[in-house]
Amino acid sequence: MIDLRSDTVTTPSDAMRAAAADADVGDDVYGEDPTVNELQSRAADLLGKEAALYVPSGTMGNQIAVRTHTERGQEVLLEEACHTYKWELGGIAQHSQVQARTLDGGERGVIAPEQVRNGYVQADDHRPGTGLLVLENTHNAKGGTAIAPEHIDAAAEAAHERGVPVHLDGARLFNAAAALDVPAARIAREADSVMSCLSKGLGAPIGSMLAGSSDFIERARRVRKLMGGGMRQAGIVAAPGLLALENRDRLQEDHRRARELAAGLDDVEGMTVPQPETNIVLVETDEPAREVLDRLGERDVMGSAFGEHTIRLCTHWDIDDEDIETTVERARGV
Repeated sequence: MIDLRSDTVTTPSDAMRAAAADADVGDDVYGEDPTVNELQSRAADLLGKEAALYVPSGTMGNQIAVRTHTERGQEVLLEEACHTYKWELGGIAQHSQVQARTLDGGERGVIAPEQVRNGYVQADDHRPGTGLLVLENTHNAKGGTAIAPEHIDAAAEAAHERGVPVHLDGARLFNAAAALDVPAARIAREADSVMSCLSKGLGAPIGSMLAGSSDFIERARRVRKLMGGGMRQAGIVAAPGLLALENRDRLQEDHRRARELAAGLDDVEGMTVPQPETNIVLVETDEPAREVLDRLGERDVMGSAFGEHTIRLCTHWDIDDEDIETTVERARGV
């Protein structure tokens, strides 16, 4: 089976399994797990922040950030197709009791500074006030677009002018860094907090990192506990995360394979495929996407329906060159 549904399906390497078995552990709720502490320090350095917090998932990281930054009843500015708004079960309303004001980021999911300024609401006796701006990079729903740091800077500056903090959902931030050939810390520089996943293209079996100022992370740690994310001997799962951080350079291979997959599928009748910027390939299909996926599934190729006529395919470290060639061949059969 060639599983292109997501880069979340990656399986840990033998080295990661060995690291988990041999990890030094302690009670992380007490801050006593040495492996978790090492992972948090390393991630903070790579993301350019004072401190970091290990969390079970990217969704929890985003939700912790929203809860930590905001007060109940405030508004949060988000791109209308961003993950935090669209794919996290309305968590910002359920966990933080804030309301969303969505902005149209266009084809690439880029929020412009004038949109931030126009979307900002001053708190008064009738209006709740804007409490947070959420950005995303890469932008999942837009096909893994790698948004240049200057665009992140500009939107963040517009928010900061009005005293509004900025959270960056960087679930695939290291993919953006690889595609743009800049350090991840440069992309996240103007964000007050940033979340980045270890369990996607980097290959760890579990976990994400939330980074920000020391004060922010101290408050976020309490929210993590509130949300049930306080872990005990978590070094067993943090140890593979340390190895995952060393896999940043190999993301270029996923991007190359995504481009080759897109080029091959674009030649298949009934499919239109733009060139991807990172590891996400969006395929526009003449026939309903689910019907095409069913026929691909019969040929042992798996993808995700991303719209009535859109299929998402993700390359990752369990996909090799032969898998790409085979996928294109089987798509021609479909």
